[in-house]
Amino acid sequence: MFKDNLKIINFIVDWLNNYCDMNSVNGFVVGVSGGIDSALTSTLCSMTKKPVLCIQMPIHQSTNEIIRSTNHIKWLEEKFKNVNSIEDNLSSIYDEFVKTKSNFTNSQRYFNEKQQLALANTRSRLRMLNLYFHATSNNYIVAGTGNKVEDFGVGFYTKYGDGGVDISPIADLMKSEVKSLAEFLKINSEIILAKPTDGLWDDTRTDEEQIGANYDELEWAMNEIEKGKKSTDFEGRNKEVIEILTRFNFQNKHKMIPIPICKIPERLKN
Repeated sequence: MFKDNLKIINFIVDWLNNYCDMNSVNGFVVGVSGGIDSALTSTLCSMTKKPVLCIQMPIHQSTNEIIRSTNHIKWLEEKFKNVNSIEDNLSSIYDEFVKTKSNFTNSQRYFNEKQQLALANTRSRLRMLNLYFHATSNNYIVAGTGNKVEDFGVGFYTKYGDGGVDISPIADLMKSEVKSLAEFLKINSEIILAKPTDGLWDDTRTDEEQIGANYDELEWAMNEIEKGKKSTDFEGRNKEVIEILTRFNFQNKHKMIPIPICKIPERLKN
């Protein structure tokens, strides 16, 4: 935890303000999902006093997620005069896309496991398109909502989906630090206590169910790996968690590094 949450908050808010001023942009667009990461990000952006557009983008979303995001936006709008919000329901757009990719057997639509994952990522990419429509229309920038464990630990985000952003104000914060700042800012407890979910599936599966470890465990594993520890240094659940983090990090490394460029040797150009 931080010794002084307020200093961290002020640092991020100043960083956001400076970025906007240096790049001549007017404000921020934030996708608000009902989760703690987007709640903290939208609050920090609101504290800059620059215009903030919070966007809800349900795609067959669970009622609880919608309620949490609606309540958070209402809290922001009451607290900050620079905050506006809209809801763009993307369910019908997503459904039309699904129809073009459907396979039918005996009049029943089916998708294999890889196709289901691709469709889950499609939801995230549709939201990215929508965020950038509003950002470009207003000379705003898209503020990312990924934390350090997601962005640099397990790579638990969609490439060119929620990973497609202009700035990442909380990407150097562990999940526990996100929670600490959210509590300090008095963000709605229903958001702080909610089990993390990416909201990309028709069911209510959590991040922990998909990854196989919770964020406290993953944060511990990241810290141990940074100290030079390996899975062979541990036994039982600790060993398993290190292996989970290592596997996800390896599989998703392509998301965390710059796009590879094929550099043509000068000897071939001349």
